[in-house]
Amino acid sequence: MSVQQADPLEDVLALVGTHSRLSVRLTAGGEWAMSYEPPPAVKFVAVRRGRCLLTVDGVPERIDLAEGDCFLLTQPRAFTLASGPGVRPVPAGPVFAAATDGVARVGTGEDAVLIGGRFDFGERARELLLDVLPPVIHVPGRTAEAATVRWALEQIDAELRDRSLASTLVTEHLALVMLIHLLRLHLAGAGPDSVSGWMAGLTDPVVAPALRAMHARPAHAWTVAELAGAAAVSRSTLAARFKRTVGQSPLDYLTGWRIELATDRLRRGDDTVAMIARKVGYGSESALSNAFKRVTGASPREYRRRISLGGGGQIANAADGGYRPRT
Repeated sequence: MSVQQADPLEDVLALVGTHSRLSVRLTAGGEWAMSYEPPPAVKFVAVRRGRCLLTVDGVPERIDLAEGDCFLLTQPRAFTLASGPGVRPVPAGPVFAAATDGVARVGTGEDAVLIGGRFDFGERARELLLDVLPPVIHVPGRTAEAATVRWALEQIDAELRDRSLASTLVTEHLALVMLIHLLRLHLAGAGPDSVSGWMAGLTDPVVAPALRAMHARPAHAWTVAELAGAAAVSRSTLAARFKRTVGQSPLDYLTGWRIELATDRLRRGDDTVAMIARKVGYGSESALSNAFKRVTGASPREYRRRISLGGGGQIANAADGGYRPRT
């Protein structure tokens, strides 16, 4: 049987609503160091010229950043950028507040030039995407695999420098292109401890086809046998490999993803619960309601009511203290 397949990474990025925002350029020279408060969103920085040293709270190894390198900070941790070790840092906030003509300056001269910004995600990004990534992703720029990232950074740099018409919109889209390629590069070189959950499954040759099949047709009444067929392995092999890699069974994962799709439709649209149930793979409103309450601790109607009252997606749950669909 031919099995249609999709891209789980694309699905998750679309679901969590990714937006980017660029900061001003930073030029630095001589001996310099700047300390950054924990950012409220995913932070990225790229070295366009020169080099510097990155230190992140809770990460034992300092990271040398060379020209062309960039990094993503996926967790809200304080960090320091410096010309080298042993330099007393100044707070980054006042440096950027004093920027003129789109450029912030620290130290003396222009030995290093950096650009940066942030990625903002929707409320489910932490559990769906960010918690399965390491706190820092460092991508060296001088590799053939990073060619697209280098191209995107060059275009972003040009837009920030020239400030052409609609440059803000252009740089936001370019930054999203860069984010996707950074995640691709990270997955391509991922070690056994560098990703977890569903993202670890994307790097596994047995689990990945099953994941793609479920994302392509989440409303299909999948069986483990069908998913094993998509992966060209036995049912027992897929079940054991999926559990070991993703942390749950294939059908439990499918339930969690269906509930994510249902909560997204409840937040963003006005379809009835019965309509949503059919679209995400449940034969009736009561079947969706039972699964939804089992996973989230609340019924779909209660969830929608709290959203309409401005309560966001966090639903009180005596079992675990909040709305936490398993992923």
